[in-house]
Amino acid sequence: MNFHPHERVGIFIDGANLYATARALNFDIDYKRLLDFFEGKGRLVRAFYYTALVEDQEYSPIRPLIDWLDYNGYTMVTKPTKEFTDASGRRKIKGNMDIELAIDVMEMSIHLDHIVLFSGDGDFRRLVEAVQRRGLRVTVVSTVRSQPSMIADELRRQADCFVDLVELQPKIERALPADHPRSRDRDGDEDGGQEDLDDYEDDEEYYEPEPA
Repeated sequence: MNFHPHERVGIFIDGANLYATARALNFDIDYKRLLDFFEGKGRLVRAFYYTALVEDQEYSPIRPLIDWLDYNGYTMVTKPTKEFTDASGRRKIKGNMDIELAIDVMEMSIHLDHIVLFSGDGDFRRLVEAVQRRGLRVTVVSTVRSQPSMIADELRRQADCFVDLVELQPKIERALPADHPRSRDRDGDEDGGQEDLDDYEDDEEYYEPEPA
């Protein structure tokens, strides 16, 4: 990962996409460690986190995470999810944050030298190309180590640098108690969290991460 000490760095996290990627690799992210890691790489200007919220729930499992991020150095961007029924009669909840992320990247680009995009969504290829024409460097973080790969090939090719999330795992992983179900998965469960990806569609599917 190539950073210059005086670069102005902006982090843009596609929350649903990053959560699904980390689950595919069977680990949880410690967002404080993530922020600390990039603060050591350059002049971190801002870290954005994008996620959709189910507003009519009496309690949302994602709310503690959002509140923690909001109080601990992240700029939260949220919007309500949309609910619909698919052709097979299954209830689906969608919360696409692509437009919000793209607008913020373009607006912030005049204040940045290096953008770190946590997403594998191929729809962001043109966004990456646009800010590269403005002279910015773009690092994309996702993974090719999962089955299937979580990053679109066109996005990976467009990025100045691709970093597999596996490479960051030792630096940003959240420690889990030994009796945590996911800890047991690592010791022999072949599923490895893949069940959470069954309905993942073009980064629009809504997921509810465990609180940090």
